[in-house]
Amino acid sequence: MSGTSDGAGAVTATPAAGVRIPEEPPHGLGVSLPSTDAAAKTEGTFPYAADLWAEGLLWAAVLRSPHPRARILSIDTKHAVEMPGVRVIVTHEDVPGDAAHGRGTTDRPVFAKDEVRHHGEPIAAVAADHPDTARLAAAAIAVEYEVLDAVTDPQLAFEAEPLHPDGNLIRHIPLRFGDADAMGEVMVEGLYRIGRQDPAPIGAEAGLAVPRPDGGVEIYTASTDPHTDRDLAAASFGLAPEQVKVVVTGVPGATADREDPGVSLALGLLALRTGCPVKLAATREESFLTHAHRHPTLLRYRHHADADGKLVKVEAQILMDAGAYADTSADALAAAVSFSCGPYVVPHAVVDGWAVRTNNPPSGHVRGEGAMQVCAAYEGQMDKLAARLGLEPDEIRLRNVMATGDLLPTGQTVTCPAPVAELLRAVKEAPLPELPKDAPEAEWLLPGGPEGAGEPGAVRRGVGYGLGMVHMLGAEGTDEVSTATVKVSGSVATVICAAVETGSGFSTLARQIVQETLGVQEVHIAPVDTDQPPAGPACHGRHTWVSGGAVERAAKMVRTQLLQPLAHKFGMSTELLQINDGKITSYDGVLSTTVAEALDGKELWATAQCRPHPSEPLDESGQGDAFVGIAFCAIRCVADVDIELGTIRVVEMTVAQDVGRVLNPRQLRARIEAGVTQGLGAALMENLRTARGQVRHPDLTGYALPTALDAPDIRIVKLVEERDVVAPFGAKPASAVPVVTSPAAVASAVRAATGRPIGRLPIRPQAAVAQTVQQ
Repeated sequence: MSGTSDGAGAVTATPAAGVRIPEEPPHGLGVSLPSTDAAAKTEGTFPYAADLWAEGLLWAAVLRSPHPRARILSIDTKHAVEMPGVRVIVTHEDVPGDAAHGRGTTDRPVFAKDEVRHHGEPIAAVAADHPDTARLAAAAIAVEYEVLDAVTDPQLAFEAEPLHPDGNLIRHIPLRFGDADAMGEVMVEGLYRIGRQDPAPIGAEAGLAVPRPDGGVEIYTASTDPHTDRDLAAASFGLAPEQVKVVVTGVPGATADREDPGVSLALGLLALRTGCPVKLAATREESFLTHAHRHPTLLRYRHHADADGKLVKVEAQILMDAGAYADTSADALAAAVSFSCGPYVVPHAVVDGWAVRTNNPPSGHVRGEGAMQVCAAYEGQMDKLAARLGLEPDEIRLRNVMATGDLLPTGQTVTCPAPVAELLRAVKEAPLPELPKDAPEAEWLLPGGPEGAGEPGAVRRGVGYGLGMVHMLGAEGTDEVSTATVKVSGSVATVICAAVETGSGFSTLARQIVQETLGVQEVHIAPVDTDQPPAGPACHGRHTWVSGGAVERAAKMVRTQLLQPLAHKFGMSTELLQINDGKITSYDGVLSTTVAEALDGKELWATAQCRPHPSEPLDESGQGDAFVGIAFCAIRCVADVDIELGTIRVVEMTVAQDVGRVLNPRQLRARIEAGVTQGLGAALMENLRTARGQVRHPDLTGYALPTALDAPDIRIVKLVEERDVVAPFGAKPASAVPVVTSPAAVASAVRAATGRPIGRLPIRPQAAVAQTVQQ
């Protein structure tokens, strides 16, 4: 695995001779400060939402639709409500406020009323004195359905009858850039399909709702966007926002919207109706059926280039399956269309993107949404162009990569650092792994593992490349703002910020910011709830930038309050004073005191906001400055493929990434490695399968995830620390862009090994059988 960043930004597992590894200061930015909850999570003592308890607790269960599409003729709760131990049953008739909710578009009912639109849609919820009683009562609710033909092919959604009152088309983006009639001397076409990836969180959805004496309710759950969830809940309950409080419990990690809001809504309604605390812990099957998945996507591409391999025009059609409801599909489509040409200079582009409703499981925000799907397609096209022109895959990419100052096909100038060529050269020039020896003791290195059915002579090694890009923060005019408060008393500082720690490392970063700014080593991060000012959702690297920026500004304001009296006393400006290791000293050594002595028993505090420069919506031609910033990544994949069986073993992933600034080396490496592994899952195994809208095997047995045994060697050979001047600390998001890039790199390596086109992810074994074998 990777090691520590040197002065040039390179990261290696073992320092080469003569390479100087700088010593880290004891705390502050740039230090591998460990996470405060790391030990508790690894030891199994970390308190998750499923561990919550309250006096007089009731248990909840939800009745869900067994059909992907059906008309509800009647709902009979009579026998269920008469069961001993059942307190209350709620349906759509019991929702006092808004009957619909949704993160992006409020089009999803709290409980289905007239029609169910996807397998697993909630119809009713039960509160009982025992979890088994609640589940039995939910099963006893009699629902009469008229089963309807489900629309599960997004291509048929355009002509199908409306599946929702708002219609089937969620958004269409027709991007036009340059001359639509331009032609190249060489043209290649491709059809690509990306499967439905599930975020598969470590813990299934869970929560606890507690009624309040004022008629409101408190909801304890692992929300990643508590203020949005509070507002949705208040609207559904018919309450004012201040009457609903969302308290964020321990989040085991999130690569998507962590909790289905429907869980909180059902819990809150039951608590308000019973006057008792109500808890729900979803089964893994329920988790698979209800939360958002990555958008399955169909992509058709046509690339035009001149005889030297320089791109002339890209034509693309992108069709995203949103499932039954819109959620954040409009945002995912904007990212897909905007990045449809990749990190390449493309003079002309004609791209159409659509997001449509179907009766498939819901799609929504998953790390790298939109960008991952198009990356797999445009990188497949670059491999085809290289083969057509007789060029090496890396060479054709180098001839076309963008740099700072180039234009996206949306017309936006890339003003942030864009060292794409440097990243590609770094992975290309890194030494290749050794070939496995043809010996029995090394058979585990072959695809299929020990005792595999394949023969060493059928294994071919392929080397492939992927270049990816993601946007930072929200897009198209999203008001990105976060608020933070920093308090210092004695030798202890406290940070109050509603930024949820989802595994991104924000809590650790906030501690490091305060340590560096104020010289206070003991820094506490307050628990998150909606009594605090909003900090926004935990996605797109927001909290590193926006919430980290707010913490930095608040800490600097406290620093000024701390230093001003001393500066005034000694007749100097605060700029001539510095804080290190809890000590305040002047430039000339005249002043030397501790932070605690300077405080003299007082508590200092400050609140600050961070709001980046605004973006704008795409216009009717797909043009506009829609993004605040962009991050880039290059990955070289080395894969061994059994060309007779189609089994694949990824040997090594070599990564070079544009990070802006390394704030925590160990944490950064972990996030990159995790992102690469998540992308590997999308490339080779993860696909939530459906049959006519019915989810098949919604469990961790039927849905394959990469484990430590599947993870390849991940070598981070370069971290480019060219700071983005508009970002606090100059840092860029770390984990999304390797997720976007690694599936494309794996597919490229399998193409190189087999000669097959590889247009579907995850890659099926039959697709990896070499052409010569098939013939």
